[in-house]
Amino acid sequence: MLFNSYEFLFFFLPLTWIGFELLVRAGKSRAGIAWLVVASGIFYASWNEKLLLLLVGSLIVNFVIGRLLNNRFATNRRSSRPLLVVGLAFNLGLLGYFKYANFFVDNFNAGFGTDLFLSHIVLPIGISFFTFQEIAFLVDSARGEAGRKNFLDFALFVTFFPQLIAGPIVHYNEVMPQFSDPNRKPAFQRLSIGLTILLVGLVKKLVIADTMAVHATALFDAVAMQHEPALIESWLATLAYSFQIYFDFSGYSDMAIGLGAMFGIRLPVNFASPYKATSITDFWQRWHITLSRFLRDYLYIAMGGNRRGASRRYVHLMVTMVLGGIWHGAAWTFALWGALHGGLLIIHRLWQGDPKNPRRRLPVWAARVLTFICVVLAWVPFRAPDIETALVVYRGLFGLNGLILPEGIAQLFAAVPVLSEWIRPGFIHVAEPGRLILWIVVLFVVVWLLPNTHQWMARNSPALESKGYPATAAVDASPFISWRPNARYALAMAIALYICVVKLNDVSPFIYFQF
Repeated sequence: MLFNSYEFLFFFLPLTWIGFELLVRAGKSRAGIAWLVVASGIFYASWNEKLLLLLVGSLIVNFVIGRLLNNRFATNRRSSRPLLVVGLAFNLGLLGYFKYANFFVDNFNAGFGTDLFLSHIVLPIGISFFTFQEIAFLVDSARGEAGRKNFLDFALFVTFFPQLIAGPIVHYNEVMPQFSDPNRKPAFQRLSIGLTILLVGLVKKLVIADTMAVHATALFDAVAMQHEPALIESWLATLAYSFQIYFDFSGYSDMAIGLGAMFGIRLPVNFASPYKATSITDFWQRWHITLSRFLRDYLYIAMGGNRRGASRRYVHLMVTMVLGGIWHGAAWTFALWGALHGGLLIIHRLWQGDPKNPRRRLPVWAARVLTFICVVLAWVPFRAPDIETALVVYRGLFGLNGLILPEGIAQLFAAVPVLSEWIRPGFIHVAEPGRLILWIVVLFVVVWLLPNTHQWMARNSPALESKGYPATAAVDASPFISWRPNARYALAMAIALYICVVKLNDVSPFIYFQF
């Protein structure tokens, strides 16, 4: 059941919200929580009802271990370490089997010439997200930071459907106290704010991301069929994918926050204009913020972080980013993507020197353009089905496959020996290139100049800020742009709803749902 589907928007969501509100208004808040747990279970089972048992089993094991860790923290902190190791091994083992077992077997066969066979394993949707959330819960419990929980609250913490499938990855103490907050906004106010953000996310997904997907897919499919892309088509398709994944994940992040707001829950900001970043470090403080936070707090710092000298810091940084890349998928392309970002982060650290007193600075516009180009180039292996395809696209991006122009224009360069070998007549494997160029120009304006959703809605504080991530601090946009519940925005949202309903006929999953 996708967020961008008829059954979710016009059946599941209204019934779930109405049932929850009726129970809470009747003073039955515990029943309201139980209602959301059941609804979230139905939401998850809509993908594969058999995998609901896996989710329930994971909930039970992690809850029991979390309770034991909490009890041992109060009595004997040292005895909690072996139990924490058991909990981490369970979660990582679960994730490793379902997500990476076939990958390991295939690479073992390729490396050693064996013929081991493992039947195809169905990847449970959302397992990467709810597993990391449970790992954070166990570590927090071992540190005495999670407190004593009951199973119903813990189940809702993990399965709350707005963030179950693709995040944000949250901490227990961030969200669960909000369900018992007596000062929650009135239902109508929550509904208007939540639905507005939900519709903004839908527009980003259905109108922008899915449109860009058509252009990007045309080229990457052609490369898979042995086409060698030339300079212009390589850049057009790569930029198309860069904007596709940007608005796909931005749209999902908005929808998750909007859905949470409808129930009076402020989820943490997970996406904060990452293409406005002026460094690769800044990019990771804006892109998938809660994943960055998890990798920083539970992997990078756990390995030693910055505490063991510069050389070890760079090793920790590279390991963190490669593992973060592999977390996205069981393929060498994701490992390469993570390694590219690890290398970029190391280069930035070396260039910057002391973060508190940096030696070198670029003008903001130059830093933003350079960061954007680096991020775009790194997206190539993330999108490509294999390393070979990524290398072919890179050849095109750097002009090694030549330049394709319409035959009449190409003939103008035929008399110049060097250019005649590089420029050839033909057509590019990008649908409607003129229209795509216009789209790209408009989207540059949107991502670089316009306020993001959190700035637009800042007066209503729809999301939580993340400590240590400055871009999550919502700053009011201009008074003319800032959202208000008035007729002008009601009309705009009605038009947006109409456009989205029309486009719901062509449903496509969010990119991050596959992780």
